[in-house]
Amino acid sequence: MDGDLVLEIPTDVHSIAGAVDYVMSRCMACQVHAKKLNLNFRVGLTEALSNAMMYGNGHDPSKNVVVELAMSEGRLEATVRDQGAGFDPTSIPDPTLPENRSRPCGRGVFLMRELLDEVSYNDQGNEVTLVLRLESGGAFEGGAPA
Repeated sequence: MDGDLVLEIPTDVHSIAGAVDYVMSRCMACQVHAKKLNLNFRVGLTEALSNAMMYGNGHDPSKNVVVELAMSEGRLEATVRDQGAGFDPTSIPDPTLPENRSRPCGRGVFLMRELLDEVSYNDQGNEVTLVLRLESGGAFEGGAPA
């Protein structure tokens, strides 16, 4: 996917909030769709970046995470790719089941699936694409028009 906005972020969990804030500040549709974007998209992107850095790249500071964002026809799409070996997203336990409630894994994937309209992974499992549908289109500041 050719993004309207592409970021390469070092694997440092302390950089996540700044990266998400930067994306949100560049999104011209954020003012029109502020509530949905500031909750759903912000949380989903934060979880995707956290998973990529902590699990995908294993906290390895020599590895990066690439984020590509595009908006078109009422659709905001973010692809987050790490440099890890990948994983099988179907192997993540459902954190809402009583036997998994005390387990630390699965909550981020659950949140992404609940807050976004579409969540899909590449075959390797080192790339997640998040889609949030909006009522109308928009563009990123400085990016190509939608």
